[in-house]
Amino acid sequence: MTDTTPAARLRAEASVEKVGSFPQDFRWGLATAAYQIEGAALEGGRGPSIWDTFSHTPGLSHHGDTGDIACDHYHRWESDLDLLASLAVTDYRLSVSWSRLQPSGRGDLNPAAVAFYREVLAGLAARGIRPLVTLYHWDLPQPLEDEGGWPVRETAYRFAEFATKAVEALGDLATDWVTLNEPWCSSFLGYGKGAHAPGRQDYRAAIHAAHHLNLAHGLAVAGIRAAQPGASVGVTNIVTDIVAASESTDDRAAAVRLDASSNRIFLDPVYLGEYSAAVWDTLGERGLADVVQDGDLAIISAPTDFAGVNHYQRVIASHDDSQPFGVLEVPAEPATTSFGWSVIPASLTAVLTRVAREFTPLPVYVTENGASYDDYVDPNGDVVDTERVDYLRGYLGAAAEAIEAGVDLRGYYAWSFLDNFEWAEGYSKRFGLVWVDYRTQERIPKLSAHWYRRLITEHQAAVAHLAA
Repeated sequence: MTDTTPAARLRAEASVEKVGSFPQDFRWGLATAAYQIEGAALEGGRGPSIWDTFSHTPGLSHHGDTGDIACDHYHRWESDLDLLASLAVTDYRLSVSWSRLQPSGRGDLNPAAVAFYREVLAGLAARGIRPLVTLYHWDLPQPLEDEGGWPVRETAYRFAEFATKAVEALGDLATDWVTLNEPWCSSFLGYGKGAHAPGRQDYRAAIHAAHHLNLAHGLAVAGIRAAQPGASVGVTNIVTDIVAASESTDDRAAAVRLDASSNRIFLDPVYLGEYSAAVWDTLGERGLADVVQDGDLAIISAPTDFAGVNHYQRVIASHDDSQPFGVLEVPAEPATTSFGWSVIPASLTAVLTRVAREFTPLPVYVTENGASYDDYVDPNGDVVDTERVDYLRGYLGAAAEAIEAGVDLRGYYAWSFLDNFEWAEGYSKRFGLVWVDYRTQERIPKLSAHWYRRLITEHQAAVAHLAA
């Protein structure tokens, strides 16, 4: 009897219209972050990070959820890597935990943590999956926050030391490194809005943190180059598609300010070697002028090998003096994810072409792109996330259009491999292509996982046909 359920039909329908636009050696990946999946918060010599402190503070995370257990990946990494391999991905973007590897934020690395990550990286190699390793995905060791955190310049030097030691310890098993993930979130959500760890609400401190994160990236690039001369190094920035609410002078100026405080403050110094006039006009007197020292921009703009772009939404900017930087931002319509974020594939094309046109000719990787939906296990035991299938089809089509427009796009890492701890939203948001039952730790590949695997094999078949 032929299975004609929606899940079965969609498994057989991959096809992004322009799949042939992707390079033959395109990297098809999935992505995760250490605190969101590992658990084992008190095991293996791990120390507390700012996210442990934040999530354990009543009222800061949804339902008081924490990453203490998360997906228990620390204990289940072997079966998780088997599952990853079954999805046919060529690449996997993971992060190493600073608070696990160097609990105090300084000094020697924790041998148990080094052993754990070496096992994971060796496991990826054994399965033919290439790792892209992120060195900082928001888990600042709490002792460094107690000393002032990212608003303090010294933290940048502590990160550079950590990054260098991590590459020395793991560099024989990985060659591709992301220094920082989304420094906008670490600075403006963490120290400005207070919505993320460490939960401070001080926009001057946030701007100080932003510059020190940029400095940390540049210092780390130098350390990584010294530790592993053949390394491929880049930074991942979240790049938001920003549109003015109207053609009025005030709204267009608000969009410029939002772009300066969201995108340009990180893209400008890394790729152009300076903070643009828009950044200085928006942030200079609010704190940026306090912290930029002679020589900083030369360090920050040290040559890198690729540009990492995370993209999730388009936002609409309008003038509002009651808001930070005088900008009210709201998600564009249609806002159809469970986060209320827009689903506009053309926004991905827009940000990719913008990065290539205005900032850098370097190879680009979409290091995160994905959506949260109200997924559930149906009576057949399936997770039929048709919304995510449509999302991936649309956004990968948009990536193909960027390639056709001349963007040197080398890879795409869907967020996320597993449902996981979604920061302040706890376990209420599901981004994974694989369902996780947090009570039993059962994993169920969703329809989107089957679709993504089919797309990868379709692309590989097209490549093989061309080579024949």
